Amino acid sequence: MPESPALTDEPGYLRGLNPPQREAVLTTEGPVLMLAGAGTGKTAALTARLAHLIATRRAWPSQILAVTFTNKAAREMRERVARLSGGALESLPWLGTFHSVAARMLRSHAELVGLQSNFTILDTDDQLRLLKQLIAAAEIDEKRWPARQLAALIDRWKNCGWTPKHIDAAESEAFANGKGQQLYAAYQARLAAVNACDFGDLLLHMLTIFRAHADVLESYRERFRYILVDEYQDTNASQYDWLRLLAEPRRNICVVGDDDQSIYSWRGAEVANILRFEKDFPGAAVIRLEQNYRSTPHILGAAGGLIANNSGRLGKTLWTELDAGEKVRVIGVWDGPEEARRVGDEIESHLRRGGKLADCAILVRAQFQTREFEERFISIGLAYQIVGGFRFYERAEIRDALAYLRLVSQPNDDLAFERIVNQPKRGLGDKAIATIHQFARAAGQPLLMAAAQMLDSDELQARARNSLGRFVGDVARWRQMSGSLPHPELARQILDESGYTAMLQAERSAEAAGRLENLTELTRAMEEYDSLGAFLEHVSLVMDNDSNKGGDQVTIMTIHAAKGLEFPIVFLAGWEEGVFPSQRAIDEGGLASLEEERRLAYVALTRAREKATVIHAANRRIYGQWTSSIPSRFVGELPKEHIDEETTMSGGESLWRAQWSERGDPFAHLAAANSGRAATRGAGWQRAQGRFTTEPQRVVEAKASAVSIGNKGRDDVEVGMRVFHGKFGYGIIEAVEGNKLEIEFEKAGRKRVLDSFVSLS
Repeated sequence: MPESPALTDEPGYLRGLNPPQREAVLTTEGPVLMLAGAGTGKTAALTARLAHLIATRRAWPSQILAVTFTNKAAREMRERVARLSGGALESLPWLGTFHSVAARMLRSHAELVGLQSNFTILDTDDQLRLLKQLIAAAEIDEKRWPARQLAALIDRWKNCGWTPKHIDAAESEAFANGKGQQLYAAYQARLAAVNACDFGDLLLHMLTIFRAHADVLESYRERFRYILVDEYQDTNASQYDWLRLLAEPRRNICVVGDDDQSIYSWRGAEVANILRFEKDFPGAAVIRLEQNYRSTPHILGAAGGLIANNSGRLGKTLWTELDAGEKVRVIGVWDGPEEARRVGDEIESHLRRGGKLADCAILVRAQFQTREFEERFISIGLAYQIVGGFRFYERAEIRDALAYLRLVSQPNDDLAFERIVNQPKRGLGDKAIATIHQFARAAGQPLLMAAAQMLDSDELQARARNSLGRFVGDVARWRQMSGSLPHPELARQILDESGYTAMLQAERSAEAAGRLENLTELTRAMEEYDSLGAFLEHVSLVMDNDSNKGGDQVTIMTIHAAKGLEFPIVFLAGWEEGVFPSQRAIDEGGLASLEEERRLAYVALTRAREKATVIHAANRRIYGQWTSSIPSRFVGELPKEHIDEETTMSGGESLWRAQWSERGDPFAHLAAANSGRAATRGAGWQRAQGRFTTEPQRVVEAKASAVSIGNKGRDDVEVGMRVFHGKFGYGIIEAVEGNKLEIEFEKAGRKRVLDSFVSLS
């Protein structure tokens, strides 16, 4: 039969859209909330709407503001619109990320906030360098109040749309005992002085301009006849205010989002923005996209039943025309290693059935969970990739910790010395390090040995010499301890006493907390090896592994990094209380964080197209101790009609229910347990702090036992000779002791130096 005229005549961008999608495209006037569930084709609807506005001449391309959160999303939208229009619509000047659009606006009005149009946008390194200068100028201890902490605080304030004048005493108290507002103001003044801004300023400055200059705001309101916003649930307060100002008075704003996938509160995103859209824009059309094109009914049923436990949501029910498929499997295993073995076996079975490694993804709540899988896959020869991060042993904090361990195990390891001699910062600048290198080369000695010998000379400034002495003394003491202390405990002590743990604790950020978790997992991994040497050898072999880059690989990633992706087969690991939901998140954010953790679980489940497997372990090793674990509350919230439960332990499928009933309210129980662990760690840190007071003894140890090496001096120098030193100039040798010379310099006075630094006059 021929097509009906209606279908034949309709534009190409409407073909293939389901009724709600078509409604979202054709409802052009007034505010529209496109509530788009996971896998429901929201990008197709959004791009079709954009094409429709232009094709029907409701607006020119330059009259549409379309904002996204990533350059990738903006590029994809641009390409789709070009395809829908047959290449006619390639120029969409106001399609981009929030920051790119705001930057373009600010270039045109920079003088209104004290900038020039050619202002520089600072990257993170430049921002931190500037903040360190301001902290030092305010005579604040940067070790106690690190620049990264201040940067995170200022970023949060800017995400809230607050300039320095908006910071009250309570907010200011968050840094350096009330100096937060003062430093923020100084930072903004300094940025203006150098004609620069950071990423947070791009929106904040435009908000300031819009509020103070009605003519500028009106010009953009007149320009933009329609506004389209992707991922609206991820907007922060600053982005929200910016959009609301631009949307009035036409109110032709269409936002697309899913309140059930709001998982970025730690970046300032506020789920309340999408929840109150109807209140902000009375009469808004709410169009629910609920037909899912990705996952099977059982996966959608499990995810829907789980997220229904959240109270703060608009509500929708996903459905699909796909076959029912397999139920979501819930597997209980004995411990973490068995979890990794089980997943490896499942993937190998998939390969034997003709599948590919790329079909499979392992999603974890925290980065430290990847190690067990990485080591298992290396041992059985499964190629894998870590997406959104580094392999476990390639992460900066792990490399730093390994460098400490390598230097203790092998004092001749110059690469390890270079990496950690000033990490954390010990006041040893490039000049001091270069001086150590110079002497080491001249004497033909490893850097650690050269550093130990330089402690009795004046080659280094007193402050640098003292810092170096403490470091060398530490290494000496740790080497002595390595003969009697178990190597995992030695590693923990090194991380504490070196100040590395304290450095990360001081950052007080989500990234720093994750790095601390990675270090805990490192020391836990060491317990599986008989000695420090055996562990370091294992790491070397792992690092040397050639991972079939670019070929067929299993994907391992965090759930946050997986948003927007999909895989045929997904393994969801570590669904235990304290791991997922994260106990740290709940302790910090209470019920709001618990609901976000549940949204994260919903996102994890809806990444799977065909098969989803949830795994929980009865035992985990935490802080070096085996701890019994109970399955995540999220396991209990999965509807029974959509799951198959399996356990390799006694107790059967109702194991989680028995454990929950025995423990009572796990929220309170685990909060108390976490508090106890924190207290234990705090006590350990205080003990470590106590050891820091023994500096003189540590310098003595450095001189006495850091290295066993002769200090035979040069044969061509003797008392009375006139020599030249690059730093102190000419002088007469007054005494010779091995390779150390006491010289009366003509201008610098009497100094003790090493003979390799002088030349005969």
